[in-house]
Amino acid sequence: MVRFEHRAVPIVLAAVTVDVIGFGIVMPVLPELITELGRMDLAAATRVSGWMLAVFALAQFFAGPIMGNLGDRFGRRIVLIAAMIAFAIDYFVMAWAPTIAWLFVGRAVAGIAGASMGPAGAVIADVTPPEKRAATFGLLGASFGVGFVIGPALGGVVSAFGTRAPFFVAGALAAINAVAMLLFLPETLKPENRRPFRLRDAHVIGAFKPLFHAGNATPLLIAWFLWQLGGVVYPAVWAFWAAIRLGWDSAAIGWSLVWVGALQLLVQVFLTERVVKRLGEWGAAVVGLSCGAVTLLAYAFASHGWQVYAYFLIGCLGALAWPAMNGLLSRMVDATRQGALQGGLGSMNSVAAIFGPLIAAQSLAWGSRNGFDGAAFLVAGILIAASALIIAFGTPRRPADALVAAQD
Repeated sequence: MVRFEHRAVPIVLAAVTVDVIGFGIVMPVLPELITELGRMDLAAATRVSGWMLAVFALAQFFAGPIMGNLGDRFGRRIVLIAAMIAFAIDYFVMAWAPTIAWLFVGRAVAGIAGASMGPAGAVIADVTPPEKRAATFGLLGASFGVGFVIGPALGGVVSAFGTRAPFFVAGALAAINAVAMLLFLPETLKPENRRPFRLRDAHVIGAFKPLFHAGNATPLLIAWFLWQLGGVVYPAVWAFWAAIRLGWDSAAIGWSLVWVGALQLLVQVFLTERVVKRLGEWGAAVVGLSCGAVTLLAYAFASHGWQVYAYFLIGCLGALAWPAMNGLLSRMVDATRQGALQGGLGSMNSVAAIFGPLIAAQSLAWGSRNGFDGAAFLVAGILIAASALIIAFGTPRRPADALVAAQD
């Protein structure tokens, strides 16, 4: 039975689950909605989707560090609640959107609010001892997996009522989430750990300043960025690739995402803590990144639907990478800057999410025209393989000990 370090942890995990359910609900219908509003084919819709994700990421790039620093000043609770309210507005705007331009407006609103994972990660860092953070971050990833199991399946069912219906359900879930956190989520940032908000520090360089002073962080940050850049291929082109190469409809795409989420959930709940204890955070990161890279390279050449399901039996181990690397990085800053760190990581993710979808979408479009529609997965696999090599050969096996020595 899972034991939580603080009563805020299960509340945050539930909030993340509900948030991801809302995100997963809309994924199966997004290709159809874009083609419907834009009167275009799937290849053209892929490009539009890439630009849409880039707008979201660009807005989040600027807003993420600000939200993280506001969390370090005023607490995590108010930031999480505000984010959920903004997400509710976002989904309702997208449900109503009469043109593609309004879909872009909705994505910008969500980007300004920032994803809930950053503030949620700060809550976990607030209440969890450093040696237990990787395992608890794994539970955060498991919540993401639960949401990804339920969301696409629910989206496939709700899409029977039209392409707009999943957005209304997602907006309602986000609004309920905001109310639940308002009623039940305690503040986890102690008054003595709060620090003044300074706009000049509320950017990605300011967020990572403590890491650069500690030393040994640069290879980890580069590896993190390459991993994010490659991993964006899933939300960016999965639905489009499955429709083009495999001929899947919204329901089939939804069930494939259920499989992905279910396996990631099992890894996060049952394997993360065991693997981290046996291999350490460094070893868990190498294993996770390597398995993720191999799977993406296999998808580039997959030609049958069953292969998608079989290959992810290996790819699901990629879920080890996020809690392992986040655990390593969270050790490098003190309690007053955990929000800034999570905001900075979110900002770095946003940079990857600006360029990643564009790279993936353009690769898919180019490959589709030239007889190789697996190009997006080939590029992503190479990027994540490079991330694994950087961790394996560019960082010490016990970077936390090296950091302590550097700080001393």
